[in-house]
Amino acid sequence: MQELSHWIDGKAVNGASGRFADVFNPATGEVQARVPLAAAAEVTAAVASAAAAQPAWGATNPQRRARVLMEFVRLLNRDMNKLAEVLSSEHGKTLPDARGDIQRGLEVIEFCIGAPHLLKGEYTDNAGPGIDIYSMRQPLGVVAAIMPFNFPAMMPLWHVGPALACGNAVVLKPSERDPSVPLMLAELLVEAGLPAGVFQVVNGDKEAVDTLLDSEIIQGVSFVGSTAIAQYIYSRATASGKRAQCFGGAKNHLIVMPDADMDQAADALVGSGFGAAGERCMAVSVAVPVGNDTADRLIEKLVPRIEKLKVGPYTAGEDVDFGPVVTREAKERILGLIQSGVDQGAKLVVDNRDFRLQGYEDGFFVGPHLFDHVTPEMDIYRTEIFGPVLSTVRAGSYEEALKLAMDHEYGNGTAIFTRDGDTARDFANRINIGMVGVNVPIPVPLAYHTFGGWKKSVFGDLNQHGPDSFRFYTRTKTVTARWPSGLKEGGEFHFKAMD
Repeated sequence: MQELSHWIDGKAVNGASGRFADVFNPATGEVQARVPLAAAAEVTAAVASAAAAQPAWGATNPQRRARVLMEFVRLLNRDMNKLAEVLSSEHGKTLPDARGDIQRGLEVIEFCIGAPHLLKGEYTDNAGPGIDIYSMRQPLGVVAAIMPFNFPAMMPLWHVGPALACGNAVVLKPSERDPSVPLMLAELLVEAGLPAGVFQVVNGDKEAVDTLLDSEIIQGVSFVGSTAIAQYIYSRATASGKRAQCFGGAKNHLIVMPDADMDQAADALVGSGFGAAGERCMAVSVAVPVGNDTADRLIEKLVPRIEKLKVGPYTAGEDVDFGPVVTREAKERILGLIQSGVDQGAKLVVDNRDFRLQGYEDGFFVGPHLFDHVTPEMDIYRTEIFGPVLSTVRAGSYEEALKLAMDHEYGNGTAIFTRDGDTARDFANRINIGMVGVNVPIPVPLAYHTFGGWKKSVFGDLNQHGPDSFRFYTRTKTVTARWPSGLKEGGEFHFKAMD
C-alpha cells in the first residue's frame, strides 16, 4: 500500500509520529494509501523552516516572484490530466469535474502573475514643506492554509497563489481525505523555481491544526470548511493576534419566478445541485419556485432530468454526471438526512435511497434525490446536506421567496431566474448574501473578483482571491519622509507646522 508523506524544505519527508489516516478510493470503498498525521513537533519544525526561508523570498522583487508563478501555470497545464486522475481517484469526482477543479485554481495563479501591479503602494508628493508620504505593501511573513476535501486543487491554489505572490511563506494543511494532489502541487512549485522551504505541506488532524493556530510565527490563517470549524479556527487564531479569514457552510437558494424559462431553470438546478455529488459550497440545494403553478411546472421539468443522471466511478467515462461522496460516513449522514425529510413530512419525488451500483456495492455512492413541499423548520432545509439532494420550497410570492433566503443563517450564494430586469435588480440589491447570480446558478466570481459569503458563511472581513487576497496577505506600511532643504547653508531639523 502506498504511504504518503509531508513536503518539507523542497522534498518529500516521511511522517515521524507513527499515526496515519486511511485514504480511500470512494468508488470501491477500498483503502488505497496511508497519509501520516503530523505531531506538534513536526508542525513546529516545518513552520520554523518556513520562517527561515521567507525573508529571502519576501525580498525577491515581485516580478521575479511572478515569473515563478508563470512557470507554475505552464507546469499545471502540462500535468493537468495526471493531476485530475489522482484527484478523481481520491475524491471521487468525475474527470471533467476534476479538470475544472484544477482549472479554476490555475486561473487564480494567472491573476497573481499581476502581483507587481497589485502590490504598488501610494505616494503623495509635497504633503507638507519638504515632506513626502508613501505607503508600501509588505508580506505578513509565514501564513497557514487549512483546506477542505471537496476541492483539493482549487482551494489550495486560491490561497497559496496570492500568499506566495505577496512574498509570504506558506504552510498548507490539506484534507487528510485526499492529500495527494496538494503534494503534487508542492513538487511542481519547486520545479517552477520556488525556493525550498517557502511552501510546506504538513498532513495532519486537529493536533496539527491547533499547533498552527497557536504558533507565534504564523501571522495569518486561511480556512475553508464547515461553519462550526470555521468559527473555532477564527476565534482561536484571532485570540492570539493572527489575521484570519475562515469560510464556512452554505445553503444556496435558487428562486424561480413565474416568467422564467423553465427548461433553463431546470437544467441549471440539476447541474448546480447534483454536480460533484453536491459536495460544493456553492451547490444549489434549495429551489424556491414562486407560486404553485410555477412549482408544478418546475417539478415536471426536473423529474425526468434527474432520473436520467448517470452515477458512476470516474473510470466509467466522460459522460458520468457525478460520482460517489468522499467517505462512508458522509454517505450515511446524507441518507440519514434524507430519511429525516421523509419523517418530517416532505414529499420525496425522486427516491434513490436503495441505489446500488453493480460492481461497486462497497463504494460511497448516493443516488440523486428530489424533495417537494419542504418547509423551513425541516432538518433538510436548515442543514447543509453536502450531497446529491435538492429540496423544493414553494413560495407564495416574490417577497416570501426573498425572505426565505434572507432569513437563513447561511449567506454564501444565491440566484434568481427571471426575464424581468426590475425583479432581478431588486433581488441583487436587497439580498443579504455575498454572491448573487441572475440566470446564473453557481455565481462563482472569476479570479480577478473576490469570492466570499455573508452571515455564518464567513468569519473575517476579507474574501478569497481577487484584490482582497492581496490585502489579506500583506500589511500596509506608511512612510513620512522629510529631506530638509538648504543643507549646504546649514539646514534646520526641527519640524514646522504644516500649512
